[in-house]
Amino acid sequence: MAVKPVHTMYPSESLRLGILGLSEGNGHPYSWSAIFNGYNPIEMERCGFPVIPRYLERQKFPDAQIQTAKVTHIWTQDAAVSAQVARAANIPHCVENFVDLVGQVDAVLLARDDAQHHFEMAEPFLRAGLPIYMDKPIALCRRDLDRLYALECYPGQIFTCSALKYAQELRLSKSDRTQVGDIQFVDAIVPKDWQRYAIHIIEPVLNIVGNQSPILWSQVFHYTADIQGLLVEWESGVKGRFTTTGNSLQCPITIRVMGTLGWHELTFSDTFSAFRAALQDFVDGIRNQDIRSDPDFVRHSVELVERGSALWNPEWFC
Repeated sequence: MAVKPVHTMYPSESLRLGILGLSEGNGHPYSWSAIFNGYNPIEMERCGFPVIPRYLERQKFPDAQIQTAKVTHIWTQDAAVSAQVARAANIPHCVENFVDLVGQVDAVLLARDDAQHHFEMAEPFLRAGLPIYMDKPIALCRRDLDRLYALECYPGQIFTCSALKYAQELRLSKSDRTQVGDIQFVDAIVPKDWQRYAIHIIEPVLNIVGNQSPILWSQVFHYTADIQGLLVEWESGVKGRFTTTGNSLQCPITIRVMGTLGWHELTFSDTFSAFRAALQDFVDGIRNQDIRSDPDFVRHSVELVERGSALWNPEWFC
């Protein structure tokens, strides 16, 4: 029997959120919490992610905060790290075990991007009926994704995305589409590794080209040990190339869209606004009790991640 959504009990109060992290190279517990709670500039300088205080200081607080929810509890694998995040992002409570959040919060932010840990960490909250935002990528293969969806107590309980899906600078305007014509090919590039960062270009590209399922053909490629990725053709005839450049090469996150009339290039530039828009949509979905993370879109995204992951490394199968 489906559990009644917990959030129906809180129609007017500020939602209480619990945040879980960290994973290597990922500062989301700091940045996401600050978007809800504001932050302590001195403590945030010590977060270990220099870019975070730089984009936070460009915002006007408290106006920049999401007003309808607060991060009230935090757990990380290290109590000292939890305490540091709490000081930096004004979080009043640290818990010793992540399952202790059940009964103390209205929703959960799973701010780890090491997808292999998502099932074990999400399971107690899904079974308890808590809405959960799962950081990208939610899973590295469709099998693991289906295991998570099987735990949902109600449609829309799971929210997941790359925040770049919400980046306005990675969307085509009406005039851009007129300039491009019918889209034929999309070429997207992102730094760092495929399994954690390819999703940052996959989801914005799917926003641009629409639901192109099914995939007709795909092939991985290797230019160097660092520069590699996935070529794909959808049944519609639209083709795409998704490239990751590894940790040794830096580049802007860029999407070039080519069509029958011309081309247009999009470059990601505003981390704060993308994060805020994604977090706001999660909270709004809880308030409105509707689905903000379309499972079909998520499955298509994870299928592309899986194709790139498994084919790059023949010994890796999910």
